[in-house]
Parts: sequence; C-alpha cells; structure tokens
Amino acid sequence: MEIYDVMRTTFAARDFTDDEVTDEVLYRIFDNARFAASGGNRQGHKVIVVRDPARKKRLGELCIPAMRVAAAQVAAGEVYWQSYSPSSVNIEEAMADESLKFPLPMFEHMDEVPVVLVITVDLRNVASIDKEQDRIGVVSGASVYPFAWNILLGARNEGLGGAMTTLLSASEPAAKELLGLEDWEAVCALLPIGKPTKQLTKLSRKPVEEIAVRERGDGEPFTI
Repeated sequence: MEIYDVMRTTFAARDFTDDEVTDEVLYRIFDNARFAASGGNRQGHKVIVVRDPARKKRLGELCIPAMRVAAAQVAAGEVYWQSYSPSSVNIEEAMADESLKFPLPMFEHMDEVPVVLVITVDLRNVASIDKEQDRIGVVSGASVYPFAWNILLGARNEGLGGAMTTLLSASEPAAKELLGLEDWEAVCALLPIGKPTKQLTKLSRKPVEEIAVRERGDGEPFTI
C-alpha cells in the first residue's frame, strides 16, 4: 500500500475473523516497525507475542478495571482518565465496582483474538526530559509509542488490523506478574491483532485547520 493510504486507513479494529496471523507475518511487521524513533535511539521497547488463550483472556480481564473507571467518569460528566483536573470519582472504588460497564466487549473475549501483543519499555533507557515539570510526564512516550504505532501501520499494510489500548497499564502489577516482567519494565500498550471483520476506509478526524496553527499556540489556523 502507499504510505499515505496506510496512514489514512489504519483504524482501531476490535472485531476480527478467525483467520490465523502467522509468525512469519508478525516477524515481517516487527522487522519494519523496529526502525521507529526512540529517545536517544536507546530502543528500550519490547513486544511480547501472546497466543495462549488463558493468558490472552487474563490480559483482557486486567483491562476491565480501567474501563470501569472510564464508565464512572463519563457518568460524572468528566473526560475519562484525564490528568489535568482532579476527578470526582474514587478510582480505587470504581476499579472494583463490577456494576460499572463500558461498551468495549472485546476485552471480555480477548481469548478469541488471534494474537495479542503487549508493548513494554525499559525505564532505564527512557528519555524523560519533562520529568521535572509540574504536570504529568508525556515525553517518555516518545521512546515507545512510535514503535507501537509502526506495528499497527505494518498490520494494516498486511491486510490486518488492531487497536492501541493502554487500559492494561492500570493493572500493571498483575500484568507484570502474569508476563514475567522485571521491575524496570513498564507496560505501555496492548495491541489485539487480527483480520478485521470490516475494513474501514473513511475515518473521522479533525481537519488540518483545527490541529495546525502558525507561529504560536494562539496563531492563525494553518491553511493553504
């Protein structure tokens, strides 16, 4: 596929056929995704390929507590999991409240996904330039998410699909035990991968004029 076509049609796929995703295809995706940028070119990212049904199912279960928080915050009129303003929701209580539901059934059937990829990063090799700022850190993601997104672009190029999900991070201690991770490894994303039941080709995104400005943050919209 042409690169711009891949960029414009890589959507969040959560429903898959039973078609197999072979190791050969995954290897080809990883072999290209590894050229992603990372802070200082330290390449601290790692991908764990999970095919065992029981382990996939457990990974899905570990994502559900974060969805409960999202449901509670949406009900409270909040933007779920945002970190700028304090939440009125008790996070610990919401994570344990089984009555809270969020409409993403894939996580309850994660064992049926052809293959699940867990993306981690070595915290000893992350360039966290903004760690002293009086806000939540965001720069660390530059050392891992380009790799994760390259995987999704590669999957699209292979006729497959997936979704960038970060819900697993809310249950990181249990996830690390399940996956045998070290203390210095952080869980960054979970990517379900398979052949989508329906391939979307027209995605809804903001126009350039709403995301690009000239010279300053309050500058004129960038347009031609």
